[in-house]
Amino acid sequence: MRKQRKRGGSVMTIPALASTRVAAAPAAVVEVTSGRLRHQINHDIHHELGTIALLASLLSSADDIGPDSRQRARQIVDETQWLSELVRAFEESVSEQARPGPVAAEPTRLDVIAAEVVAAVGLSTSTRVRVEASEAWARVDRLAFWRALRNLVDNAVRAAGPPGDVEVEVGVVGPWAVAQVDDSGPGFGAVPAGRSSLGLGIAGDLAKASGGELAIGDSVLGGCRVLIRLPASCLP
Repeated sequence: MRKQRKRGGSVMTIPALASTRVAAAPAAVVEVTSGRLRHQINHDIHHELGTIALLASLLSSADDIGPDSRQRARQIVDETQWLSELVRAFEESVSEQARPGPVAAEPTRLDVIAAEVVAAVGLSTSTRVRVEASEAWARVDRLAFWRALRNLVDNAVRAAGPPGDVEVEVGVVGPWAVAQVDDSGPGFGAVPAGRSSLGLGIAGDLAKASGGELAIGDSVLGGCRVLIRLPASCLP
């Protein structure tokens, strides 16, 4: 079929576009393309995290900022490192080669991680967050412990609110390395579960996988107390 269109008094004959049908890509091709895209995006995420960490590192050593800003910049570096580990763990979990296996336990300083968690949360909230920690070692998945404690502290901060208090204690009690989080909120079950229940699930999974236990009770601050008990280990 040909169409006619007038131009400057003359008639132009334009060939009509032929209709075409694109065949659907085979499922196998779609899967390969999807996997390749996921790999590329993962690469770009790590690249951007590296850029953020580098910029924050340069800022932390700059001469034209004060000590508070220097501390915040260093904290950004630490947070991007944790985020990079989270992204890597997520990519491994969705990989086609991923297989259920034992927890990647290693000797871990729980008190050091607790200090990092409190430092990060304390800079991002008006809730008073304090930590009291003594040296405590446990054989545990380092990233899993950070995730569990970070969720518990975040839950406590939300429960306590801006005028409230959160206290984190880490130490060794008998055969256990203990991480305890107290808050001055309304108490367990008094607020909608929401993300709190997910955080408790993450902490519970860590305790179970590491041969420990999770306990929930009343806090001396008036709110909730959550404890993670893990088998204490000697120095590596």
